[in-house]
Amino acid sequence: MNPTPDEPLHPTVHQAQEAPTRVGVRVGIHYGALGLPLAFVALPLYVHLPNHYASNFGVSLATLGAVLLLARLFDAFTDPLLGRLSDALFARSHRWVLGVGACCGLLMVFGMAALFFPPGWAMNHLAAWALAGLLLTYTAFSQISIAYQSWAARLGGQEVWRAKIVAWREGAALIGVILASVLPSLLGWSVWLSVFALALVLAWALWWRAPVPPKSPTSTVDGLGWRVLVIPWRNPAFRRLMIVFILSGLASAMPATLVLFFIQDRLGASAMEPLFLATYFVAAAASMPLWMRTVQHLGLARTWLAGMVLASVTFIWASTLGTGDVWGFVLVCALSGLALGTDLAMPSAILAGLIRERGHQGQFEGAYFGWWSLAGKLNLALAAGLALPLLAWLGYTPGTTQAEGLQALTWAYAVIPCAIKLMAAALLFVFLLRRPATLAGAPTVCTPKDAS
Repeated sequence: MNPTPDEPLHPTVHQAQEAPTRVGVRVGIHYGALGLPLAFVALPLYVHLPNHYASNFGVSLATLGAVLLLARLFDAFTDPLLGRLSDALFARSHRWVLGVGACCGLLMVFGMAALFFPPGWAMNHLAAWALAGLLLTYTAFSQISIAYQSWAARLGGQEVWRAKIVAWREGAALIGVILASVLPSLLGWSVWLSVFALALVLAWALWWRAPVPPKSPTSTVDGLGWRVLVIPWRNPAFRRLMIVFILSGLASAMPATLVLFFIQDRLGASAMEPLFLATYFVAAAASMPLWMRTVQHLGLARTWLAGMVLASVTFIWASTLGTGDVWGFVLVCALSGLALGTDLAMPSAILAGLIRERGHQGQFEGAYFGWWSLAGKLNLALAAGLALPLLAWLGYTPGTTQAEGLQALTWAYAVIPCAIKLMAAALLFVFLLRRPATLAGAPTVCTPKDAS
């Protein structure tokens, strides 16, 4: 008889090898180190690349927005498929996951070099060159990221343990973000690329020594075929969590896309860019221990909600800043960075618990995180694909001093994201706190007809 997607094929998999009750430094470093070089890919493509192409090559904001949006729409087809591939690799052996990860690492290094150092013959076709480079880099980044997140979810563990293992990953990512954000300004893109390649090799070697998740039988994935892709969406709890995740992520992605323009034109403080970015990400990294202690008292969902409220209040204040408000923006960066810690650690830990409660642990993590990865990247694509053309339409151009253009920049950077974040907070309260049973879900059995 063929298995069905909602039926826990091996409901005791996650009971057979429980995660340790304590995440030690060795375990945390071995698993979490890969987050550092992966952050080198994430930040430059969303923050530095638009500014790099607009300022150095004269590519218009509307064109850049279209390129980023097209690249992310391509992910709409690839990420869920890569999640399916990840489950198949785990079913074979964790060594297959590591081997494919090494190949993806090489492709990422090549893709980033091509994006930030386009050859002379490509200068007349920069938009097409950037699109091709983004597609290559995104695909490799997606595959390794989905497998990497699935790895932690497959380890299982209770709520606090899940939060801690994710915190190690995201903490390393924040260190990577700090390096990725300051190296271009201080030492240039050539040094940045060299550091990225070296960090990727070292982190991959440490990943080999990370705790190995239990192997799921090949029949778990192969028996369902491509129907595996629909499993997450048949879970009402996943749909509710995804709505909150998308709204919260979009609210964070818009300021991330526009922050350099805001610093340069609204604040008139281009020389302070390294300080602002470092403050933001150092605060986020330093907040992780605080949020882990908060989880022990409030739980994952309430801790995430606290971070959302803090971010909303901070960006209301950011909307009042103007030319010369340097130290006010430093405080904005510190507080919003503090709030970022919850956005990074809590949602993935909640999703891991949802997968466990549904009885899908050790079987379908790739399917879940394929869609999860897609949602995160679509947020960034929408932020670039909508905010940048909208700003251009409203009359904002990089370097402008006109009041109308600067006001449009302030609304897009602070006011609109604040409204979206408050909406996400309200839905988080309704879905996860007021009616927590609607999120947890329970394993159910569906017929093969329902699965198809």
